[in-house]
Amino acid sequence: MSLQQTPPATGVQPLRDVRPPRPADRAWTDEAVRRLRADANRSADTHLVHVRMPAGWQVDLYLKDESTHPTGSLKHRLARSLFLHALCNGAIREGTTVIEASSGSTAVSEAHFARMLGLPFVAVMHRDTSTEKIALIEREGGSCHLVEDAAAVYDVSRELAERYDGYFMDQFTYAERATDWRGNNNIAESIFEQMALERHPVPEWLVVGAGTGGTSATIGRYVRLKGHASRLCVVDPEGSAFLPAFGGGEAPGRAPCGSRIEGIGRPRVEPSFVPGVVDRMLGVPDAASVAAMRFLREELGLSCGPSTGTAMYGVLRLACELREQGRAGSIVTLLCDDASRYADTYGDDAWVSGHDWDTRPYTAVLERAWRTGEWTG
Repeated sequence: MSLQQTPPATGVQPLRDVRPPRPADRAWTDEAVRRLRADANRSADTHLVHVRMPAGWQVDLYLKDESTHPTGSLKHRLARSLFLHALCNGAIREGTTVIEASSGSTAVSEAHFARMLGLPFVAVMHRDTSTEKIALIEREGGSCHLVEDAAAVYDVSRELAERYDGYFMDQFTYAERATDWRGNNNIAESIFEQMALERHPVPEWLVVGAGTGGTSATIGRYVRLKGHASRLCVVDPEGSAFLPAFGGGEAPGRAPCGSRIEGIGRPRVEPSFVPGVVDRMLGVPDAASVAAMRFLREELGLSCGPSTGTAMYGVLRLACELREQGRAGSIVTLLCDDASRYADTYGDDAWVSGHDWDTRPYTAVLERAWRTGEWTG
């Protein structure tokens, strides 16, 4: 019997060698990962700004200024993590068109990293997104696909990814798993390291908004991992699904419809939102968010967007509660992005009036709280 006719040994099956239909170019992937890690390595941490409170307060307030990232917002961290996650999972290859559903800031940062890797980028966003953010995305080399219905961004993103044989980044699903919440210079680790020498190094409260839910998930998990006594408060704007779901149902008389405060609030509870790590949620009226955004500028000289205003409104309420209880401590929140992105929208009186937002009552609440420590909202 010839060698070719010799049957295999009894019970031994021939080895199956199956290759993917589109083999990944490891050399390209390795270089892409190196570029992203190099970007992180040469990036300095963001400042933790100590806000000087009026006389009589025993509460210290800090804002972590995420607007100083190269792409100008908190989402710079997330975008880098999402790209690394997709690359290391083999989901992005050389030439892949990257699609994202975004209200603006995430898309700006993802467009930046897509251009760094030589990849096409398309942002799917609601038509009311500020022209400043659209211009920033296009400046970073991305393109924008605008939709009428904010809830349609997910399906449209999937359709475009299929049409272009691309990849839907899907920040709302992957934000909580793309970031290493155990440490590795995430935002929670950075906050606690920068607070180490302060008068009250372990904050009483950490206050953030939720868009994807990734930031609150990272902070809440890290606090538990390290055994810190800090509590996490998530502030939520009108129309968002997060607060009603956290409270066990929909808000009376209305169903979630999204949010008019860019960057936070969603028409549905996103997969990356982890309610189990949240200690408390506060619903903030839209006009209050705008009032607090302007209060930060006029009272403290801090330029910020409306989502930071949402957080600040909640921060002052919590600060007043601590003062009423006779307790000292610190509160940390985020300065998510700069007001320049909203000059023609939230920063414009006519635009704000056109949305039927009367900021005056909320400005009065903020000013009284700041002067007296009494919360009347």
